[in-house]
Amino acid sequence: MPQPPDDLDAVAVRTWCSLALDALGREREAIDAINVYPVADGDTGTNLYLTVESAAAAVEAVFAAHETGTTVPAPADAVGAMAHGALIGARGNSGTILAQLLRGMASVLSESGDAPHLRTALKVAAAAARLAVAHPVEGTVLTVATAAADSAAATDGSAGLTDVAEAAYEGARAALAATPGQLAVLGRAGVVDAGGQGLVTVLGALLEAVGGRAREHAVLPAADVPPATGALTPAGDCPDPEGGPAFEVIYLLEASDDAVARLRSRLDAMGESLVVVGGDGLWNVHVHVDDAGAAVEAGVEAGRPYRIRITHFAADRGAAHREPAQRAVVAVVPGDGLAGLCAEAGATTVLARPGEPPASGELVDAIRRAHAREVVLLPNDTQLRHTAAAAAEQARSEGIRVALVPTRAAVQGIAALAVHEPGRSFDEDVVAMTSAAGATRYAELAVAERQSWTMAGICQAGDILGLIDGDVAVIGTDVPGTARTVLDRMLSAGGELVTLVLGEDVPDGLADELSDHVREGYLAVDTVVYRGGHQAAPLLIGVE
Repeated sequence: MPQPPDDLDAVAVRTWCSLALDALGREREAIDAINVYPVADGDTGTNLYLTVESAAAAVEAVFAAHETGTTVPAPADAVGAMAHGALIGARGNSGTILAQLLRGMASVLSESGDAPHLRTALKVAAAAARLAVAHPVEGTVLTVATAAADSAAATDGSAGLTDVAEAAYEGARAALAATPGQLAVLGRAGVVDAGGQGLVTVLGALLEAVGGRAREHAVLPAADVPPATGALTPAGDCPDPEGGPAFEVIYLLEASDDAVARLRSRLDAMGESLVVVGGDGLWNVHVHVDDAGAAVEAGVEAGRPYRIRITHFAADRGAAHREPAQRAVVAVVPGDGLAGLCAEAGATTVLARPGEPPASGELVDAIRRAHAREVVLLPNDTQLRHTAAAAAEQARSEGIRVALVPTRAAVQGIAALAVHEPGRSFDEDVVAMTSAAGATRYAELAVAERQSWTMAGICQAGDILGLIDGDVAVIGTDVPGTARTVLDRMLSAGGELVTLVLGEDVPDGLADELSDHVREGYLAVDTVVYRGGHQAAPLLIGVE
């Protein structure tokens, strides 16, 4: 029998990630089923799986870069990749906390992976996770992490790496079993904390990676949960699962430490379940709020948010296993401002970052997150038609009824969403949304990157291009003048409503100027203005 390793080297880190991913894959649905805190949305197992999947992929990328036949990555590179991958791929409340735990461990294990360093790593990780949560609550994954660190710290100086890993695992298991007696919502439901269960699974994979021994314990079934004793802790500031905020907002953020400190205070005042993890200029922000747009806007003021994910919680928060909604809308949006707007209208959004269109897998994930029997998919981009079709087909194979409305621009998606009526039949709703989108002409302004031929003539680098229905129709020298010309071209064919979506660098004065232009020249036409935030085009225009 091979001897257990004395050090958590790069190969052991790779094995740990692989085993954790496999274990969470097996236990994902069972963990989802016991998810009742902080919101009973049944996705903790899935979120933990996706978080570890990102960590494992990052480690594999490091190994791929070192495949010379004889060399392997340095341990510091492997644990650093694991932590970074978890940070950028963290999903949900528990996934974000797990990312901070892995980051805390990596900060110590990058120096050495021996037993003393593993003890310290677990302690640092537990402390870092508590600092990342605005209002720590006992009976959660934080309690389980602390118990794991305390049990590891109690091993004597002669303990090896496997002994420390086993002590952490057993301490976490014991703490997990006690969580229903610490948190009222768990005690009422007769389940252990789902996030804590996920951490036990990850620590079990660590023990298997360094000790070669498979875990003896999977998800703790409800029948095995000990009855609550004494007074159950309502947990002070913990969210009320029966009626909390309407949206979950998650984004990556490039910002300074000072800006993030201010952001924490601002988000804490507007929401619940606030977790901000990361450092060195890159952060993962998670919060539950009623005003999703304000939460994103706070991120814009702090730095550069991207990979924005906004999820609308189901109205029924009391059930640990919520029933799918009848119908939902999934919309691809080009900027964070529109993400908040569409989310507040009830849509699940996917952000199309400039130069980074979403893959079909991201669209399928959004369709699943919408948790509905029927889904209307709005790609809002001509270039995404094949990607969206592939995602719709995949979702249909999973039993979800999906209709793809071929919206070619964000303003068409806004028009479609405005007439969405969940109360009518699916076919009627899709026809109405398709008709509204088709009746909306769209345009955008862009800056020419180089000299080139266009349908409107030759443009030079730096020229402002006005694209109508996808083709260059106007070449101008400034944004206001080009926008006025584009509006005149579009309104010459008639219209009742103009929609303007301004990019983050466009002054508010432009909206007033263009609104005045429309009002003076076209008396029966109304204008609505939205802030699109960080988007590729300085201005999007729709005419209905």
